[in-house]
Amino acid sequence: MTDTGVTLYLELIKKVIANEIYTDNAAPWWTGAEGAAVPEGGLPGTSAAHTLVGLEGLDNVQECVERVLADGIPGDLVETGVWRGGVTILMRAILKAHGVTDRRVWAADSFEGVPEAGEGSHPLDQEMALHNLNSMLSVSADAVRANFKAYDLLDEQVEFLEGWFKDTLPAAPISSIAVLRLDGDLYESTREALIPLYPKLSAGGFIIIDDYNMEPCRAAVHEYRDEHGITDEIRPVDNGGVFWRKTA
Repeated sequence: MTDTGVTLYLELIKKVIANEIYTDNAAPWWTGAEGAAVPEGGLPGTSAAHTLVGLEGLDNVQECVERVLADGIPGDLVETGVWRGGVTILMRAILKAHGVTDRRVWAADSFEGVPEAGEGSHPLDQEMALHNLNSMLSVSADAVRANFKAYDLLDEQVEFLEGWFKDTLPAAPISSIAVLRLDGDLYESTREALIPLYPKLSAGGFIIIDDYNMEPCRAAVHEYRDEHGITDEIRPVDNGGVFWRKTA
């Protein structure tokens, strides 16, 4: 595929997964759930989109993946919290477009929504009560596989980690990571991804935090950075997300 072909293919993939081509007239997938606190303005997205990430966020994923490929940074591509699979579909499309066959894309999700924030949960997660949106957040693994298949991107380079992060991520058979994208929303979900996976992120690799605008996620990120003396510059992705490049 020529450089022009790569560019056109990936631009089209991003527009399709974000439902920028055939926009539907359905109500947003999020219509509000009693007892759930969400960011100001609610949550975007329509019933047909395969991702809630906007084009700025998808551009960021592409830039990070293509940078690690160009720089020879070792490792796989991982997203924790995949919803309908849009971002991981894009990751796989980038590898295919560039003819990369020695890296895998990992889709880690409970496929049941977010954990219920009960009395033993972190106070910020209890306040968010995001589990009240699980009827919308929950997408089955089979549905995500079907989405990959619709793009002709479901193959041996796509791996699914099904279950709660605390159960699946510590034992995940991932040796090294080049791009790690966290989209677990909550304090506990963010910590449960950072602790086992960040040490596997290669120097020169990127970590993207989708929900940095949410207080529970942001608190978990800064707590982890402080604990491990991480001073790499945090850079904005869009109105909600951030990323940084690991130096060591």
